[in-house]
Amino acid sequence: MSSNVAELFNLDETSGDLTVNGILDYEENKLYEIGVQAKDQGGQSTSTKVIIEVTDVNDNAPLITLTSSSSAIAEDSASGTTVAIINVKDLDSGKNGKVDCSVNGKIPFAIHSSLKNYYTLVTNGPLDRERTPDYNITFTAMDEGSPPLSTNKTIPLRISDVNDNSPVFEHSYYEANIMENNSPGVSVFSVKAHDSDSGQNARVSYLLIDTQFNGNPISNYISVNAENGDIQAVRSFDFEQIKTLNICVRGQDGGSPPLSSNSTIKLNIRDQNDNPPQVLYPVQTGGSLVAEMVPRSADVGYLVTKVVAVDVDSGQNAWLSYKLQKATDRALFEVGLQKGEIRTIRQVNDKDVVKQRLTVIVEDNGQPSRSATVIVNVAVADSFPEVLSEFTDFTHDKEYNDNLTFYLVLALAVVSFLFITCLVVIISVKIYRWRQSRILYHSSLPVIPYYPPRYSDTLGTGTGTLQHVYNYEVCRTNDSRKSDMKYMQPISQTLVSVDGADTDMPHVDNQLSGNCSQMSTLWFSIMCQS
Repeated sequence: MSSNVAELFNLDETSGDLTVNGILDYEENKLYEIGVQAKDQGGQSTSTKVIIEVTDVNDNAPLITLTSSSSAIAEDSASGTTVAIINVKDLDSGKNGKVDCSVNGKIPFAIHSSLKNYYTLVTNGPLDRERTPDYNITFTAMDEGSPPLSTNKTIPLRISDVNDNSPVFEHSYYEANIMENNSPGVSVFSVKAHDSDSGQNARVSYLLIDTQFNGNPISNYISVNAENGDIQAVRSFDFEQIKTLNICVRGQDGGSPPLSSNSTIKLNIRDQNDNPPQVLYPVQTGGSLVAEMVPRSADVGYLVTKVVAVDVDSGQNAWLSYKLQKATDRALFEVGLQKGEIRTIRQVNDKDVVKQRLTVIVEDNGQPSRSATVIVNVAVADSFPEVLSEFTDFTHDKEYNDNLTFYLVLALAVVSFLFITCLVVIISVKIYRWRQSRILYHSSLPVIPYYPPRYSDTLGTGTGTLQHVYNYEVCRTNDSRKSDMKYMQPISQTLVSVDGADTDMPHVDNQLSGNCSQMSTLWFSIMCQS
């Protein structure tokens, strides 16, 4: 036999016992053929063949080979999606080589036999990346031997994200406070939303849902930072006008399509002590005098009047207290601290003056406090005529008198200024006109009369006839001492023909002299009017 077979078996030469001397492996050799020779002492021998069949035992575990697999799968994958293809073999035979595969644990995966020795790993339920982002899928291949042998294999699998989760705010309803008279742009509140998805699907942007408030868009009052959800005031708030704002904020992720959710923020405007008390009674009038009457028979505790005041602030900023600041007779009246009632603290007597003046200060309880003062006129008298006679010369409030004096002085100054201005203008115009007339009157330029075409002058002593008539046009300006004279074309015709002796000449001369005198007077009048 071969040497390797000889190492596996041992033959006793005396007894003929054939024993196993090594390890037999069914998977390596299932049949052994051994030649045996028997020989006696006489030298006779014979031979035979011994056939040894090796019986299989379950000594081999199944072998698992990963043919193909996916490292990641989307969480919205349908049930039955293939994850991996596996090859499983067992070198044993019979039942020892028959293998069954199964997935360990309660996970949404299963393994199915597709072909001989081939198995498919598939999904067997919904996947949720937010709950289990990764799986280590372990499955077992086990034969049917006795005892059975098995092999385990683990496949890592990552679940990829899809945008299947909306952003979620920490609270669906918030309540925040802000003090009135805030600076525009100050941060009021901050909201935060989380998205269970990953990557861009989890990136949340914040948007202000533009609703209406008092007929105006809410964006006129509030803005939201899109990156961090910081809510800022766009304007300064006044508690007396706006006490509450309801703001709706939307959180939207960056998925495709995007998912969103909303949250509501109630913004309360907190009051600040920015308004002084307002006195409603007694009414403070500038011109008329109002007085409360107290009879001289009034006893202690007599209610004179009640100061009524309000404060448009709220809370302790509107809590009012009343104090008597000044009084004509502080020993006669007192003011209730809480109610503002003015009462007598002693009995009124005949020595008390009729005219009593009380100054009451009204303070709120804010920090710092604000106050208002009111003047209460009280008349200590038993009848109205007595009050009337005493109060006819009652002086008005000093502040009112000061204001009246100021306005009177201002009006007088304005009227005086206008009067002086008008007077100066009138005098200036008169002087200007007088100077113009004087310049024309004292002018030393010669006066050249204008002769109408039908008038002539005798230039000779012998003939007494005027052959040509000449026209002259004189132009004169007021602001120049120069005059222009324009020479006109002569008229080539005889206007006057005189026959006879020299006795006719005086008639002509007289007529011409009168005409020249009239024309000179007319020209001077026209120039003066100019």
